[in-house]
Amino acid sequence: MADARFRWGMWLGALGLAFVAAPAAAQSQPAQVTFTKDVAPIFQKACESCHRKDSIGPMSLVTYEESRPWARSIKSRVAARQMPPWHIDKNVGIQHFANDRSLTDTEISTIIKWVDAGAPKGDMKDMPAPVQWPSDQDWNFAKTYGKPDLIIKSPKYTMPAQAQDAWYKPVVPTGITEARYVRAIEMRPGSVRGRKITHHALARLQQTEESSTTATPNNGDDPGPGLFMEWAVGKQGEVARENSGKLMLPGSSIVWDIHYHAVGEEITDEVEMAIYFYPKGQEPKFRQMLSLYSGIAGGNRNLDIAPNSMSVTQNFHVMRKAGRIENFQPHMHLRGKAMSMEAILPNGQTQMLSMVSNYNFNWHTNYVYADDYAPLLPKGTVLRITSWHDNTKNNPNNPDPNQWVGWGDRTVDEMAHAWVNITYMDDADFKVEVDKRKAKLAGTTSDRQQ
Repeated sequence: MADARFRWGMWLGALGLAFVAAPAAAQSQPAQVTFTKDVAPIFQKACESCHRKDSIGPMSLVTYEESRPWARSIKSRVAARQMPPWHIDKNVGIQHFANDRSLTDTEISTIIKWVDAGAPKGDMKDMPAPVQWPSDQDWNFAKTYGKPDLIIKSPKYTMPAQAQDAWYKPVVPTGITEARYVRAIEMRPGSVRGRKITHHALARLQQTEESSTTATPNNGDDPGPGLFMEWAVGKQGEVARENSGKLMLPGSSIVWDIHYHAVGEEITDEVEMAIYFYPKGQEPKFRQMLSLYSGIAGGNRNLDIAPNSMSVTQNFHVMRKAGRIENFQPHMHLRGKAMSMEAILPNGQTQMLSMVSNYNFNWHTNYVYADDYAPLLPKGTVLRITSWHDNTKNNPNNPDPNQWVGWGDRTVDEMAHAWVNITYMDDADFKVEVDKRKAKLAGTTSDRQQ
């Protein structure tokens, strides 16, 4: 009986504490999440670059009135990390990127709370000032570097309303008369309508190399000029890291390779490329090259994906010079599922650099490593590219799981490669860069411990 009284007393005491504590708990409840104060800043940072009037997003998310009808859809996409498009696996590899547009867990939670609360507008005095986005005819990097030094355009191409895919490969002289180093490049379709028909575009630099003008010795270890620039949906441009750049020589030309596809209306467009040079007298020390690193051993024709099956392929690429890996940009088509890039060091150690575990063909995102985390790899390192394809009914993007699929340029065919920029350097310079990185990271660790 005493035990029973004791239990009742404990229960009533706890209940009394609960009643006493209730007002304090109510007072400590966080303020309501609103669009103007909490959500709009997130949209400005991570969404408006695409989701604004006359841009590539299907709807504008600039104002409350534009955003409110899409609240439930926004919650669904954000909670699943489908938007903003950022598909790097957050559990493996390098996690520090210069262009990371993914949302933090806190930002995702804020958007979910906003929608669950009925998507309230809030007070307009809390609304941040609107972002001044460049128009369709402006260049994004012009804010940093001024007007582009050179703009090269492909000849106009007309894509009929109904037609097979087309690969347009004109050659356009650059017109430069002296060697110049490039510090930034932007490439895009010439208009918003042109984005409808432009699947992707490549710009290869065609030039005669001479050892006296190259930043790295023009010998058997020199990778050559490489691909100059590549554009696909989701890619804005490239900026070279400090003291590195791409070299353009007199008499050079751009060899375009543009993939167009019909969309039910006739559209005429071009692809244009803005080039920003280093000022004369400020030439960089290191030369950077963009190359295609295949994930298919033995050549593209070895990609053979059976119906209703998963496929895994690998390929290996030896670095003939030491260098810094600047980025990772996977490229596959509709059956692409995942891709990884690993470094096998000369001592046998393997490092996972990056992995995209949820590849989405609609977004060819270029993952650019942050300055202090771009991998510095010695000569003789082997880059291993691994690709996964899903040719089953479980893949919602699969047009037909009952088809055999091989390599090809068409969207219904498949590919498996990564676009990778590498800044090459000789062994002595490589050691200097490694020592600088170690010293900087050691200083950062020391600061954190104090």
